[in-house]
Amino acid sequence: MARTHFVRELQRLQDEVLLLGSMVRQALVESVQALRSRDHAAAKRIIAYDREINAKRYAIEDAALSLLATQQPMAGDLRLLAAILELATELERMGDYAKGISRINLMMGHEPLVKPLVEIPQMCDKVADMLRRALDAFIAQDLEAAKTIPLEDDVIDAWYNTINRELIDVVTKNPSLIDRANYLSWVAHNLERAGDRVTNICERVIYTVTGELIEFDAEEPLFSGTN
Repeated sequence: MARTHFVRELQRLQDEVLLLGSMVRQALVESVQALRSRDHAAAKRIIAYDREINAKRYAIEDAALSLLATQQPMAGDLRLLAAILELATELERMGDYAKGISRINLMMGHEPLVKPLVEIPQMCDKVADMLRRALDAFIAQDLEAAKTIPLEDDVIDAWYNTINRELIDVVTKNPSLIDRANYLSWVAHNLERAGDRVTNICERVIYTVTGELIEFDAEEPLFSGTN
């Protein structure tokens, strides 16, 4: 009976991680949409919504720690619980990026953008798609997906570099636009970091499945455990 309860609670926690991921994706996409339309009311709603994201993260952590304290999880269960704790943290940080983009939107006031938003929405859509698939890989314990999704982060990095080059060109031609250019650079940086968080999630999925700790910017595993 105890094992049945444990498995049920573990499944519930995984569902809660998916829900948290959905909340974060929504916040990221809406933060960029609000920036694009210069919708300050929407930006304020996203900033307030971050409290719900934080609350969900801490509820997941409390439940996971309670399972650790009251049950006797096996090695595979321990890795899964550790992954749940890690993913909750990564997702909450991504929620912070959405909040940051919304704050930048408010800081910009009603001044026009120094360049059209082309790559930034593309970055956001790509991050949102990668995050959805990374969480699906976590639930399915899909090792192949977890290994291939981080390779797509190069596209996000390329967009980020393009944005910064264009902004440097804008400022070079008109130094008075430096503050407004910095705002967009900060937005792009938040999205670039969100892509890195997706990679972290995939690394944790790989460890959960294999016991092998890999960093995608390293050539070799940092640690190889046992299944």
